[in-house]
Amino acid sequence: MSGSSPAARLQQLFEGRRLTPTQRRIAHSMVRRAGDVPFLSSVELAELAGVSQPSVTRFAVALGFDGYPALRKHLREVAPAEPEPVGGDDAYNEYQQAVLGEIENLRHLAELLADAGPVERAGRLLAASRPLPVLGLRAASSQARGFGYFAAKVHPDVRVLDEGGSMLRDRIDAARRAGASALICFALPRHPKEVVDALAYAQEQGLAVVSVADSAFAPVAKHSDLLIPAAVGTGLAFDTACAPMLLGRVLLEAMCDGLPDAQARLEEFDATAAARGLFVE
Repeated sequence: MSGSSPAARLQQLFEGRRLTPTQRRIAHSMVRRAGDVPFLSSVELAELAGVSQPSVTRFAVALGFDGYPALRKHLREVAPAEPEPVGGDDAYNEYQQAVLGEIENLRHLAELLADAGPVERAGRLLAASRPLPVLGLRAASSQARGFGYFAAKVHPDVRVLDEGGSMLRDRIDAARRAGASALICFALPRHPKEVVDALAYAQEQGLAVVSVADSAFAPVAKHSDLLIPAAVGTGLAFDTACAPMLLGRVLLEAMCDGLPDAQARLEEFDATAAARGLFVE
């Protein structure tokens, strides 16, 4: 763990734990502010996460510590703050800070991908599913559409589910009847309850659920067979999602590795596009 970031080391502390929704909220807030957390009081952490101070104490006990002071002592040992760059954040305006925040999110994603196992497993699941449903509602709908657009170039049957309502379960049913074995979901804040319900239903119907979410503690985690986190940026009025988008492309690459005819399909598309004069060079 010595070569990983404070956020990555905190993530490892929480992995595999059965946490309540409130505790997941605390954990998520800690990962986002990994450099500051070892120096926060329980009251300050409670304010940061938007929970009560006793909830922070119960969270520490749930992790196996005698109380919050023991957890904070542990955090100072395993997730010490990294040196601030010369000038600190004050040297950058709010727009630059938003970009730098996304760069940090991408660094965390790169560290996560050092273990390629989860992505490779996801790629095999997605490649084997015929058809392949791709779910993403509200803020995540653009992620789902982007993934579906490129996936359709190499996968024989991709079905983007980017609209909610009473038809959503019908479309999941239709995909399952057609032979689908897996579903990929993009889940970003704020998390629509409809997405959580749809994943629970998909699992009930026997689909393996692969989720790309902003945190390992996102509400979709309990209904995901495989969740790979990619943090969103929160420095602007609306969240930015560079890391989830890049993770989607990484999963596309892994899926291509599981599709023997992927390269042939791409070459066929290029030939057709050239014959139609589809693109301007």
